[in-house]
This record gives sequence, C-alpha cells and structure tokens, in this order.
Amino acid sequence: MQAYATHPRHLRRFLLTAAGLYLLWFFLYELWLRPLGRLDEVLSLNIAQVSAAALRLIGLVGSAAERTVSVNGQRAVIVGDACNGLVLYALFAGFVLAFPGGGWRRKLPFIAAGLLVIYGLNIVRVGALALNHLYSHSTVDFNHHYTFTFVVYGCIFLLWMLWVRRYATQPDA
Repeated sequence: MQAYATHPRHLRRFLLTAAGLYLLWFFLYELWLRPLGRLDEVLSLNIAQVSAAALRLIGLVGSAAERTVSVNGQRAVIVGDACNGLVLYALFAGFVLAFPGGGWRRKLPFIAAGLLVIYGLNIVRVGALALNHLYSHSTVDFNHHYTFTFVVYGCIFLLWMLWVRRYATQPDA
C-alpha cells in the first residue's frame, strides 16, 4: 500500500498548493509588505536588539543601535531586510501548510514552534556573526554567505522532515 502523502494525487495537490502559496507570498510581499517596509524594519530591529541581548547573556558588551549589532563597542553586524528571517518563516510555513495530512490542529502548533526555532537560529546566527567579526573578521563574508546559510537551511530541512515523518502521517481532519 502506498503511503498517504506520496500518493500521486496528494503530490500534485502539494505541488499546486505550494506554488499557489509561493505566488501569494510573492505578490503579498513584493506589492504590499516590502514597499511599506514596516514589517522588515520591525523584524530587523528586533533581531539586532535580541542578538545584542544574547551577547550580553554570555558576558560580552553587546549593544544594538538601529539595525547594527556591536560587540565591546565595535560595530560588527548590520541586520538587513534580506537577513531578518522573514522569507525563511514564509518558506517553512508554506511547506507545512501545503503538505498533505496532519490537519490544522497539528499544523498550526507545529508552524508556531518551527517559527520560534527559526527565530532562535537567526538570533544565534547574528550573534555568531558578530563574534566572528570580532575574532576573525576575514572569514565573516564566507560564514555569512555559506556556513550559516547551510546551517539554517539544514535545520529548516530537518524540521520539514520531522513534520513529514512524524506529524503529517494522517489525512487532513
């Protein structure tokens, strides 16, 4: 017997739903959210402030002025709109929403928990980049573009696999 989620009808539904959610996100973001800029601004400021607070928790002098995180008085990281995690939240939530099975009672709490995990990863990423800037400035660009991208997307992939294997095993309720 074929697994519920891998049935061709369900795979087509997943692909069509995922494409529809992507288009919805694209137009919502590009035509409304990005031009307004408020959501990106608030999220980028929050990521910078919480990352600075996390640095203080580990005993460093972390501070945030606007979107810039400083360590021990040295400017280290600027949290740009492309790096605030908003696209990752949409990508993660869209996958879980589009994937067949699980039902809304499972999807919504899983999405909320996953968004918190991704938010936490982004805080750690920005804090680690600030430390990277302080201790090994020459490797910041590589780590920003490759190492942390691999780590964050890898964690999101693991969250998706957790959803697929453990929670999306039942037909939609």
